[in-house]
Amino acid sequence: MNNIYASNINEIVDLIANVGTTRTVLVEGDMGIGKSSILKLLAKRFPDHAPCYFDCTTKDLGDLYIPDLDRDRGCVTFLPNEQFGIHTGKPLILMVDEFGKANPSVKNGMLVPMLERTIGNTKMPEGSIVFATTNLGAEGVGDLLPPHARNRIIVVRMRKATSDEWLTGYAINNNIHPAMMGFVKEFPQVGQSFTEVPNPDDNNYIFHPKRQASAFFTWRSAEAGSDLLWQREHLSDDTLTGALIGTIGNRAALDLMAFVKLADKLPTLESIKTDPSNAVVPDSASAVCMVVYRALASIEKDWVDAWLTYMNRLSAEAQGLFAMGVKPSTYGKRSMVMQNKQFTQWAIDNNYMFSSDKE
Repeated sequence: MNNIYASNINEIVDLIANVGTTRTVLVEGDMGIGKSSILKLLAKRFPDHAPCYFDCTTKDLGDLYIPDLDRDRGCVTFLPNEQFGIHTGKPLILMVDEFGKANPSVKNGMLVPMLERTIGNTKMPEGSIVFATTNLGAEGVGDLLPPHARNRIIVVRMRKATSDEWLTGYAINNNIHPAMMGFVKEFPQVGQSFTEVPNPDDNNYIFHPKRQASAFFTWRSAEAGSDLLWQREHLSDDTLTGALIGTIGNRAALDLMAFVKLADKLPTLESIKTDPSNAVVPDSASAVCMVVYRALASIEKDWVDAWLTYMNRLSAEAQGLFAMGVKPSTYGKRSMVMQNKQFTQWAIDNNYMFSSDKE
């Protein structure tokens, strides 16, 4: 599928939300880009539905349903696996994960639920949504679909979020470590898909099917690496570096550690809160970037004013970075910052920063 028709995760969710009750959408995409998050986003949109996760890689045909003798009617019926959620009595949001890796019998067995919204002899509740996910076949990790299965579903490509999209749409809302965010901002190529890089030597951070690597950088492994960074005070630098190498790959880990050491020189949050006019302003642009991302992730109402006082001492580019982080509707603390009088005045005074991107 040509990349020009690939959609971001929010567009994919819109598609599934609108056609998922009658048609099954199969979402293809690079590994580790957040396909599993689709279920969480749909569950948030449909709070009265029961979200159900069904991992095909752990299933055999007998795991879908088992026969049950109905003596009253003199026949055999079938009881569905609990993971299908039929027992909840609610409309379902059924995610059929790793469909392309399922063994052939499971693929055939799942075609009826995906096409007819029926599991065994049980009809799914009205309004149930079914979708599936799989990795790109070109990744070479066993995601294959026979033509008859592919013809029964809608196959779409989910593109990998860019580095900026990941930072503003996910990282600052999900407790990602400032050093990881600073690293991603400095090395945006970690957000590339291998489909954009014909020569694997042009990007040694990411997975590429033409290059063997035991670990590599994905948005999933970036979050795992962030979890390691939050435990740094309990780990030696050698232990942390080794763990990061085994999580995000050698090249990314070594470059990231440079940002970790840079983070040690950042002003403390306490100094910004209590003395914003005199708190240290880092010399390097990379360090300032980490200060901004840390503020976006941790800011609270009682020190917005202090942060804005400190922010006015930063470069125009750094102030703009904070404003762009606040701007997306997905930012969890958006209204808190936007309603601050000092920020409102700053936005009026610096309107030029938004002139090319009106809401």
